[in-house]
Amino acid sequence: MTSMKSLALAGIGLLGPLAAAQVILFDFDTAPLHASLPLDLSVGGVTAHFSATGQGFSIQSAGVLGFTPVGFSGYSIYPASVNAADLLVGFSKPISAFSVLYAPEEYATDSSCTMRVTTYMGSTFVGTSTHSIDPPGTWPTGTLAISSPTPFDNVVVHYDRAPVTGGDYGPIFMADNLQITLVPEPSSAVVVAVALSLGAALRSRRTRR
Repeated sequence: MTSMKSLALAGIGLLGPLAAAQVILFDFDTAPLHASLPLDLSVGGVTAHFSATGQGFSIQSAGVLGFTPVGFSGYSIYPASVNAADLLVGFSKPISAFSVLYAPEEYATDSSCTMRVTTYMGSTFVGTSTHSIDPPGTWPTGTLAISSPTPFDNVVVHYDRAPVTGGDYGPIFMADNLQITLVPEPSSAVVVAVALSLGAALRSRRTRR
């Protein structure tokens, strides 16, 4: 005879393959120009809260330097001073992957800095990842990314280490095109179908008694 536990597990199994992950892009083009962090932006039903340490960041045109770093466009997150600051982002829903395009202040250096992203669920550490741009250049661009089987809901983007070969650089960076992948949620139709299936199985079980 089918147990309640095995019925519940069967329902969960039906949910898994039918739930699709949603990818959401924050390109900052709808953010208020010149606004300083902290600020909130909402895309696709997800709200991201942007804040910072130190003197922080503001929303500026991607071409504010007189040129636009490769891959950047529209508005971007721009450092508010020449001093290092961490970019902090919290999300209203749990996510499984995060990436952001960044451009550090470097002027034809022989190597690029190391950037680090660290993820948390609430205040609980989940994971960390680093990236260094190769080849380097002048305000070069790279993608800092992380994915995890354990959901997380906030990240810290940190300037981790200066270029190992030194040169003309500053410990600051611009950011654009932040992308996240939501932890899949079952659709309402799937939930109803599973509930009906479980209900029918339970009724059948009672009838056989």
